[in-house]
Amino acid sequence: MEIFQQILFSAALAVTIWYIVKRIKLIARAINLGRPENRFDHADERLKTMLLVAFGQKKMFTNLLVGVMHFVIYAGFIIINLEILEIILDGILGTHRLFAPYITPAYPVLIDVFEVLAFGVLVVCVVFLCRRFITKVPRFQQERHREMTRWPRTDAAIILTAEILLMIAFLTWNASDSVLRDRGVGHYGELRGIVPDFLISQFLKPLFTNFSDTSLIAYERIAWWLHILGILVFAIYVTYSKHLHIALGFPNVYFSDLQPKGEMQNMPEITKEVQLALGLPVTTEDDGSQANDNGDQPAEVGRFGAKDVQDLKWINLMNAYSCTECGRCTAACPANITGKKLSPRKIMMDTRDRLEEIQQGWKVNGNEYRDDKSLLNDYITAEELNACTTCQACVNACPININPLDIILQLRRYRVMEESQAPASWNAMFSNIENNMAPWKFSPSDRFNWADQVNEVK
Repeated sequence: MEIFQQILFSAALAVTIWYIVKRIKLIARAINLGRPENRFDHADERLKTMLLVAFGQKKMFTNLLVGVMHFVIYAGFIIINLEILEIILDGILGTHRLFAPYITPAYPVLIDVFEVLAFGVLVVCVVFLCRRFITKVPRFQQERHREMTRWPRTDAAIILTAEILLMIAFLTWNASDSVLRDRGVGHYGELRGIVPDFLISQFLKPLFTNFSDTSLIAYERIAWWLHILGILVFAIYVTYSKHLHIALGFPNVYFSDLQPKGEMQNMPEITKEVQLALGLPVTTEDDGSQANDNGDQPAEVGRFGAKDVQDLKWINLMNAYSCTECGRCTAACPANITGKKLSPRKIMMDTRDRLEEIQQGWKVNGNEYRDDKSLLNDYITAEELNACTTCQACVNACPININPLDIILQLRRYRVMEESQAPASWNAMFSNIENNMAPWKFSPSDRFNWADQVNEVK
């Protein structure tokens, strides 16, 4: 029986690892569709930003209570799963609490810490479920935000419920295991005197006092299997979920833009053309952004801005996969607040949906998959793009430094420069900037006439 369990567990672990690796390769390939951009500079500054924003959850603490709860559920779930190492080794080797005899003084302390965090995660998950479906926080409701369809809301409910069940399995497993140690049953009794009762699960022991030894062993094994298999299934599911940010949040913050938030990047192609037209030495270098060397739907040579995901930068695509769909960007967006259709969260969700569609095409039609769709128009409309005021509110609000504005600007540049679809008021502004060096239709020589009028009033 023990050998069968070892074989079954090893097979489940191998399948999980194979599936996750396969999924990671597919996501990495999708991200590599984007244009290259160097985000490996200033490693020390990037590391500091990652520690403060990704692990320290710095931007979450604008709301102290929510920040503390999110830290508990995020850090707690990661730290609790350190125990997976022991569980995996127990499953492969057929042992029980393998580390306990070797780190006797520290082992109970570690499990106590894990249990406190598990209880914290359980409580916070219940609170978050209530916030979504009972108190109904506005940024999660479809009535206000059309991108919050059934699937995003169901996805959140699945993850939160799964975490609650995993924590219950963990705590009741420890409780039933403690009762078996107290009774001296089989190999459980061998740890009596070595492993004491744990901090939280000791209060659950009365639930099992009327269980027979056979029933108790059965429950302990079921709870153990539910906990570890639940984690393995959870690990696979996360690669399809918005909770992929659990893994991508750290690299996404590390590679985030270090430039001042209000600084917009010039297009090297345009800068080069202007320099050539003015007879100036060309100072821009070809960064390869107009080519894609991975063989997957290369961007068109000479395209200005972005029409589809392969025209965006790779960091934009990583942003899309890292999005938590928390809606803080949309809640901060003044265009959205005033009733415009623009939702920065939808921009990120649409970008990820487009990438997922391309992935499905690869699976069905092979590497040469093409379709007639594009991110612009088929997913994101001109009305949404034109509503953006480039105020940076969405960028500042994101807890993991995602930049929806960068995608908006690249799509908008394509509409203006490739399709000549700028609104008439924009064209007038462009003309004034070109001729008068200001958005207003005044000659530069008349620019300070208002000052003379002020002096006359005095």
